[in-house]
Amino acid sequence: MASTPPAAAKAPTTPKGPLPEPIRFFGTTWLNHDGNYTARRVTVSLGSLAAVAASCLVLRLAYEGLRLAAVGGFVSITVVVMFAVCSALAFGHTWGSFTRRPDPDRQSSLRGLLTIGFIGSLAAYFLRSLKEAPGESLHRRTYEAALAQYTRRTSKRTGNPAKRRPRG
Repeated sequence: MASTPPAAAKAPTTPKGPLPEPIRFFGTTWLNHDGNYTARRVTVSLGSLAAVAASCLVLRLAYEGLRLAAVGGFVSITVVVMFAVCSALAFGHTWGSFTRRPDPDRQSSLRGLLTIGFIGSLAAYFLRSLKEAPGESLHRRTYEAALAQYTRRTSKRTGNPAKRRPRG
């Protein structure tokens, strides 16, 4: 009785060329827009919009707490302005990070501002997910550049360069 090797015993094949970088919530489905890509985009859009709405509700409750504590107009206005400015800056930073890689040092120095302006980051995520998977264009450019470089490196030459006739 001859035994056949199980399918799991076969050596896994290594893919040739660069691999696409996965995006949060999308994995690598952004590359070919397969694997429920559209459903994922709709879910991410609705989820980020719901997170924006819930965050605004939490901030509204915090503002009401300040009014009940009777801290005064100056503190209330300062808190509102602080959240508005931080949200605007976080929106701009997050929106920009979808098209270019952020500097890690700058990212770490802005961590507090991005935390305070979380509504702006969520809003940028929501708006970008209406167009594409957030960060898809950046990942696509990076992947296509790596693929082009891989193709150039692995393309075969035509003939022996030592046997070429001199020009002229």
